[in-house]
Order: sequence, then C-alpha cells, then structure tokens
Amino acid sequence: MTATTTPAGLPDSGRTADRRITGVLLAGGQGSRMGGVDKGLVELAGRPMAAHALERLAPQVDALIINANQNLEAWQAFGYPVFGDDIGGFAGPLAGLHAALTRARHPLVVTAPCDSPFLPHDLVERLASALHAANAQLAVAKTFDQPHPVFCLCRRDLAEHLGTFLASGGRRIDRWYGSLDVVEVSFDDEEAAFRNINTRDELAAAGQELPAGHG
Repeated sequence: MTATTTPAGLPDSGRTADRRITGVLLAGGQGSRMGGVDKGLVELAGRPMAAHALERLAPQVDALIINANQNLEAWQAFGYPVFGDDIGGFAGPLAGLHAALTRARHPLVVTAPCDSPFLPHDLVERLASALHAANAQLAVAKTFDQPHPVFCLCRRDLAEHLGTFLASGGRRIDRWYGSLDVVEVSFDDEEAAFRNINTRDELAAAGQELPAGHG
C-alpha cells in the first residue's frame, strides 16, 4: 500500500483532527556561541545542520514550519513555511513558540531546535502519549534530572496565555512552564539524542558520527 501524504508532502500520521500536530524548527537565535553565525545553516556532514534535524522531525508531524529571524531566503530553501518572531530583539525560544502558536494549522504544536541533529525519532509519539494521558497543557522532554524545555509539545490555545507572559517582560521558559499543567516525559534511554551543537568543537565531534550526506 502506498502511504498517503499531507498537503505539505509529509506522511499522513493517521491522527484524528483534534490530535494533529504542527512541528516547529526553532532557528531564531543569533548563534552567539558559534561566532554569531546562523547555527542551523552551518554545514554538518555535508549538509546544513538543520537538514538533519528536519529529516528526523518531519516524519513525526502533520505539518512543519520554521522559525527564523535572519537569512530567510536560505531557510525558505528547505521548502517549509518560514516566519520570524513577532517580538523584536531576538527574545528567545518563547518568542518563537508564540509566533508558531499563532500560525500553526493544528491543535498541537511540537518544537525542536535547529542545532540538535540527533533528536529522537520517537520524540513526538512519546510526548503526545504523555500529554493525552495526563490531559496536560504541555509535555516536555527530560533526561534524568535535566529537562529540555525547547523539546516540548503544547496546545495551540496557549497562544494568548504566552502572549500575555511575553508582553509582561517574561522570557524564561521555566517561569512560563511553572504557570501551566505540565507533564515531564522521561527520555533517559535516549540521553545522547538531545545533544545540541553550540561550538565549532562540538560541530567537529558530531561530524564524526554522521556519514556525509546522511542524518
């Protein structure tokens, strides 16, 4: 049987409409720890680092969009809709999430950063299972004692709540999470999958683990 695809060309997840998920690649930072370059566009194993993250995230979601605040033409070349923060000044991942919540096509939104090329292939499935089981507003990945707040699945209807938090000057993810019904999802068995690439040395090390041209 040939798999059906969504209008964006992604595989049909088979989820009911009320459980469909828009994936968001967060690429809106300044890359200050890598010399101010757009990290997701830095080459890793022969391709932009973001290509590896997108390759892993795309099969897990029903639609995919990219949050970026610079080099928009380069980001658009990946073939997905690209949008910037609605709040200026590189306000952090919450600004990217807020912009995504106002643009997402589906009731649920999952985020992943562009500098995590090893993100789990079962990230969305496990976050969604926990969210629905707990009837929570947001599910966040965690390995041992370390939460990974930029790997989260939340309900699109949190857009107004997050907008109010940002308008009041809030920027810290943990403070916003503290006001919500959150479930933490253990990924102790996949700790290495949450590595992010912040420096040239980390980039070189990651390149040794990925065959050229593959995710």
